[in-house]
Amino acid sequence: MPDFAHLYNMVPLAISPPKRYILTGTPGSGKTSVINALAVRGYTTVQEAATAAIAEAQQHGVAAPWQYPEFIDTIVHLQQQRQRNVSSGLQFYDRSPICSYALARYLGFLPSTCLMNEIERMATESVYEKQVFFLANLGFIVNTEARRISFEDALQFERQHEEAYQEWGYQMIKVPVAPVDERCDQILKEVCRLSR
Repeated sequence: MPDFAHLYNMVPLAISPPKRYILTGTPGSGKTSVINALAVRGYTTVQEAATAAIAEAQQHGVAAPWQYPEFIDTIVHLQQQRQRNVSSGLQFYDRSPICSYALARYLGFLPSTCLMNEIERMATESVYEKQVFFLANLGFIVNTEARRISFEDALQFERQHEEAYQEWGYQMIKVPVAPVDERCDQILKEVCRLSR
């Protein structure tokens, strides 16, 4: 396989306006590992908001905050705050409000006004790039305090994400199962192609 490493250095770290790319996929698909690896390479990254929101709620005695419709708005507010705190450059996001939309549907909640307003803002302000990196599931899932879902349910959740992003006009770029560095390489190669 050709060595594309020299191309990655051509991707500017200070882009105006910012270019914000979303990484999404099944719970446990390796998004956090890829986001962390991109951060190590010097790129601006934003961690998943839901995991932080779950940890915060559990510290306050709410064992399963996702059972409450208000939890979706908590995620959306945190996503919006984190996005607005990063002002320039090439940015990679572990999920977005479209993922919150998919989560609401998966949990059987009606999308809230807060969520729909944020999705509308995303569209009118072109907050995120229309190409979304969709990480393939790893074929299994490891549960944590924040992730209590069976693999079968995770696959259903995965379909909800695909449908949600397509519904809102995003193009899915599939990132197959591979070592973390190879997944990063594929993402950066695509960013280079899209930046031309």
